[in-house]
Parts: sequence; structure tokens; C-alpha cells
Amino acid sequence: MTELRSNFSDTSALGVARRAQWNALGIRADELTKPKVAIVNTSSELAVCFAHLDDIVPVLKDELRALGILPFEIRTTAPSDFITSAGRAGRYILPSRDLIVDDIEAVVEGARLDGMICLSSCDKTTPAHLMAAGRLDIPTVIVPCGYQHSGLAEGREADVEEVFLQAAQAAVTGAPADDLPDLADDAIHGPGVCAGLATANSMHIAAEALGMAVPGSAPVRANGPRMWDAVRRSAAALADMIARGARPRDIITADAVRDAARVMLAIGGSMNTIKHLQAIAHEAHVEVDVWEEFRTLGRQTPLLCAVRPNGPWLTEQFEDAGGAAAIVRELMPLLHGDRPTITGRTLAENAAAANPADGEVIRTIDDPFGTDPAITVLRGSLAPGGAVAKRPVPDTGEKRFRGPARVFTSREDAIAGISDGRLRPGDVAVIRGIGVVGGPGLGLTSAFVFALHARGLADSVALVTDGQFSGLVNQGVTIGEVSPEAAADGPLGRVRDGDPIAIDLAEGTVDLLVPDDELAARPPYEPPADADTGGGYLDQYRALVQPLACGAVLCARAAGTCDRDAAAERRIA
Repeated sequence: MTELRSNFSDTSALGVARRAQWNALGIRADELTKPKVAIVNTSSELAVCFAHLDDIVPVLKDELRALGILPFEIRTTAPSDFITSAGRAGRYILPSRDLIVDDIEAVVEGARLDGMICLSSCDKTTPAHLMAAGRLDIPTVIVPCGYQHSGLAEGREADVEEVFLQAAQAAVTGAPADDLPDLADDAIHGPGVCAGLATANSMHIAAEALGMAVPGSAPVRANGPRMWDAVRRSAAALADMIARGARPRDIITADAVRDAARVMLAIGGSMNTIKHLQAIAHEAHVEVDVWEEFRTLGRQTPLLCAVRPNGPWLTEQFEDAGGAAAIVRELMPLLHGDRPTITGRTLAENAAAANPADGEVIRTIDDPFGTDPAITVLRGSLAPGGAVAKRPVPDTGEKRFRGPARVFTSREDAIAGISDGRLRPGDVAVIRGIGVVGGPGLGLTSAFVFALHARGLADSVALVTDGQFSGLVNQGVTIGEVSPEAAADGPLGRVRDGDPIAIDLAEGTVDLLVPDDELAARPPYEPPADADTGGGYLDQYRALVQPLACGAVLCARAAGTCDRDAAAERRIA
């Protein structure tokens, strides 16, 4: 075993103080030289996503102690999109990811612990745990803690995502909503993350694809036998990593990030995985342009499954067909099979033990659901830094759209524009000023998209925004996370009503058809006078956040793809 950084001389001030503290906690003197690891428990009573994590901790402690490891449970902030989206129009959602990373650094690095095992649940916890692993570079294992049992899996009418969709549409149309409380009561039947293939399950799968979670651990039913098996195997994997001196930066390489992107494209995962993988790469000091990888690999990657909200299959059926492990096995000819994982075996060696594709829920690479990318990264004169669209599986919708811009400064203003006639069929709705700086934190526009659906305009009105939308949004021509954002004096900030915008999802382009000299002569974007500028943590976030090209990390090091006029992205302070 390598020398442990947590061990101090018995007579040093740090050693004596640590002994006194831990003796009072019941830790024996003979345990003080063991590897000391953090069980990172991102738990909270605010959301069902985390309701079972406290029950996992004692099992992990017993497993780790049996392996000669001294475990310490630590806590972090625990955001849930459905709960913490209530304040400031959802602006805390993305910034909370980086707050988790800082939480972990302050405790784990401050105490000089030897490793981490991270209980990953809702959308922002898994990327945060992987970012912390890359930043601290100590032995780390990610434990995806499973998805909730939904009403749909019971053969009933709704899961939480369906309730959210119906509630948003009823709010716009004014349709009777008397049945919504009953649907809500019947949507969730156990702990864990949302049951569909949205960001949480996508990031669980990404952790396995990166090699940072044990094979066969995603997706899994929360509190199901596969979850508990993965918990125990994860403890053994961490002990082995510590003994070998293996570190996350040995595993999170450029090839690993590319493979994770490939897997996300093959499953039609959440578009949010792009910025999260970019942030993980940044923290692991990996120079790779994840946006461009998605753009390139999207046209070379077969779609191997169609799980809700992309298609008809439930996550339970996907898990039973082999889940991420089967996807990795099927994609192996397109992946870097010789790269290491936390198990000490290569990706290819892990994949050899997985189930083959069943040909129904998980297709083979020779007989995919489709070859059009479910996640489309676009570039063009309106989004020189990139933008992203999510598409259904298979994609049979319209891929080209051209129309005049109708500019709105908020989601609410755009929704009102549907009702008051400002927004008409053939228009391109532009919602701007809600990017990572302008928000601050990416503003949510899902309600606007649902409003279009409710009014029957989803196929006749396009959306272009520097904000974000839910993984549920995969219909119509909806373009999000335009970079540079309006607040960074990106082209989006100089768009005027009537400007022609051309979108081509097949070619991956989004263009503002205005001459360069005319655009340059226009004044830069200024936020509305009554804009909500944040306050508290959001003010700090605005001052420090870097472009989406860097994964929207805080205080980015100027390296590789992150050296992209970062100061300009903080223009509005």
C-alpha cells in the first residue's frame, strides 16, 4: 500500500489533536494508521431522490471497516431540480453543482483524507462528485444510488415527469386540473431519482462509462438487489484503488470522456451531460472539447435504446436488459477498450462480463433504433461557441426551420407572447439574458416549450435561448445553451425583432442572417432595468462562473478549451 497522506506523527500537534478528537468518537488508537476515507452523503429530507441514502451509509461503513478502512460520513448540499427550482426561477439549480464540489474539497482536503466513496443521486450530485474526484485526485468511487419506482412501472397513469408536464400545460391552457393531485400522489412509489432517462440516470450511466463506477451499477432500482450489490463491490473497489495508488486522473482521460460522450449519444441521454462532462474534464485537467466531441461523434454513433422520454421503454426494462454495461459491451468496437477503470481491469475486460444486447430494448450496433443524433450540438453565426438540441428516438420530426426572430427577456414574457399574439406560427422565439452569467445560473425555459405544445405551436414555432430546458424537452425545434450568451455580448444579445434565423439540425447549424457590419454596429445587450440580479451565492456565482465551453465551472484555469475569452463572459457584473 502506498504511504497514506492522512497519517501524522503520534507526537505532532496535528496527530495529537486528531487522536483526542477521534478518541472521543470511539475510534481506537490502533485504527489511526488505517486508510481514512469519506463517505460523501449528499442527503436531504427535501426530496425523495435522497430518502434512502442514510440507510446505505451504515452498510458501507461495515463493508469498509471489514476491508481495513476507517470511514467518515460527511454531508454536502443536496439540490433536487423539482424542489430547489422554486426560488429565483430555478437559478440555483446549476450553481448548486459547484457548491457541492467546494463542500467536498473543504472537508476532504482540509482533513487530508485518503479517498472518497460518493453516494450519487439527483442530477447535480453525480457530476459534482466526479468533478471533486478530478480536482482532489484521490482514490474515488462513484455509487449510483438508483431510480425511484414510478406509477408507470405499476401500470398506472403517471410518473413524476408526466405530472410535471401535465401541470405545466394546464397552467397555460387553463384546462381543468382536478386530477393532478391524484396523479401526483400516484407518481412515485419509492426513493431514488426520476425514473426516466433524464439527467440523473444519464449521469449515473456516464459515471460507469467513464470507468468511475463499478460495472453494472447504472441504472439500478433504488434499494434493489443490484444497487446493494454495487454498494458492496464499490467498497472493495475503493480499497483496491487505495492499495494500488490508483487515482481518478488515471481514469478520467480524454479517451474516457470521449467514450462517455459516445455512450450518452447511444442512449439518447440528457443534453445536460455535455456541460457536466466538460466540467469533469476541466477538473481532471483533461484538454478535450466535449461540445465538439458530441458534434462529431453524434453523426457516427448508433442509437441503441429508446427509453422514456425518448421512446416507449421504461428504465426498469432497460436495466433488466443489461443497462449501461450492455451498452458499453455493444459499443466496444467504437470505444477505447484498453483504458483503465476503478476495478483495476480495463473497460473491455469489464464489458466482456456484461449481457449482450437483447435486440429489443437494447439494439445492436448493426440494427440500431436510428442513426440521427438524439443530442445535436450546433454551431453557426448565432452560436459560434455552440448550442444544443435534444431530439426524440427515432427522429422523424422537421430538422430545418427558418423564420423571423421575436425577442423576449424572460420565460414569462415569452409565454405571455403566445397568448397576446406577439408570437405567431413561423416565428423563432428568442429568450435571452438567462445564461450562466446573465441568469445568473442557467434560467429554465421548459415551461415555455410546454406552453407551445399546449397551444399546438410546437411544430410551427422554434426556440433559441441562452438558458436551458429539461431533459423532457425533445420535440420541436428547441435550441438551448447558446454560447456566447447574450450577457457576454454574444450575437444572441444583438438580435432584433424580425431578424431572420436559420436552423438546420441535420447539418448542425444555427445562423443569424444579418450582415456582420450591421450586427457589429448595434449596441451590445443590456439587461432589463427590473432584472433580478441574484444576491448572496448567486452574486458570487455570477462573478466567478466561466463559459459553458468550460462546463460553467468556477474560476476556470486558462487551459485548452477553457481559454476562450473568459473575462468577456463576465461582462455584466
